[in-house]
Amino acid sequence: MNFLLVGTNPENTGAATHFVALAQALAAARHRVHVIAHPGGPIARELAGAPGVRVYAGQFRNVLDVRAYVLVVTLARHFRPDWLIGNFGKEYWPLLALGRALRIPVALFRHRTPPMKHLSAWFVPRLAQRFFAVSTHARQAYLDRGIPAARVQVLYNPVNMEHCRFDLHRRTAMRASLGIDGQAIVLGYAGRMQRGKGVFTLLEAATAAMARNQQLHCLWLGDGPDATAVRELARCSVHADRHHFIGWTDDVQSWYSVMSMLAFPSIAMETFGRVSVEAQASGVPVLGSNLGGIPETMDAGRTGLLLPPGDPVAWCDAILALCDPAIREPMAAAARPFVEQHFSGASIAAQLVSSLAAAGAATTKHHHPGGVFP
Repeated sequence: MNFLLVGTNPENTGAATHFVALAQALAAARHRVHVIAHPGGPIARELAGAPGVRVYAGQFRNVLDVRAYVLVVTLARHFRPDWLIGNFGKEYWPLLALGRALRIPVALFRHRTPPMKHLSAWFVPRLAQRFFAVSTHARQAYLDRGIPAARVQVLYNPVNMEHCRFDLHRRTAMRASLGIDGQAIVLGYAGRMQRGKGVFTLLEAATAAMARNQQLHCLWLGDGPDATAVRELARCSVHADRHHFIGWTDDVQSWYSVMSMLAFPSIAMETFGRVSVEAQASGVPVLGSNLGGIPETMDAGRTGLLLPPGDPVAWCDAILALCDPAIREPMAAAARPFVEQHFSGASIAAQLVSSLAAAGAATTKHHHPGGVFP
């Protein structure tokens, strides 16, 4: 197939990471991939020089940005894409309008649960030829809003399996740089440092677990409004030397090799959980809160454990359970094959293409001339 992906948001978000991984996966499957991205933004940087992907600088500053419309029309007329694909809310209406005008079907991804603005929440899933939620949990939120089930499909976030791979040499070097013993057990956290992410629950649980296992260390990746408070509480702990704060990093994937387990302790609703999937792709079992889309990111009991959100006692017990290699190592061994099957770029690209092809077949069956339009 021939795709034109439009993602001009300049921010470094999970949706941007999804956009990059999807473009790479489609190109790896030998589809033609053209991308319009914000110049100098994370999407353009990550896809620069990517095999099989051609990137063009552009930006939708608002829904009436004439220059952006002209760019999409120019590229669409030149490359004749089979589908327009969008990932960001501010581009939904422009892509829907352009799709109608150019008679090119539109597929849209939604990375957050509702609400969109009322009219958008009603019309966008109905007007797009394919509208994807990134988890069953997120899809249900749209069905609860009255969107017909046939209008919302689930397609998970793809993960670049080559970027998420255990590296023993990296593990040894990075642990040594932090003064962590090679035999230590490292509990990792990667994400925004704020209360809703469960960081205070994790800190309390990890500190209690450290008192019972002298080999346990905690690695903190990320920044946010509560980072200073978490650091200060850890500094006042008797186990302060075993809390390691890295701060914000664009290269989270390198740090998974350092971890023995990953914690995803959110107490606020999560639509999905990319770090959970990336960690498992790197052979790291996950402790995750049993809420929102998090349970969909793991095979509970086999690649990790689901825990009650906000319960430091349960989290402490689970951390200590995974300190036992007899429990942790089989989970680590099962983690990467699980991700390969359900979340790899190749798997998600194949599912996307199958869904889009089905849309075309349904249109042909119902004799709609000129394109995939209801």
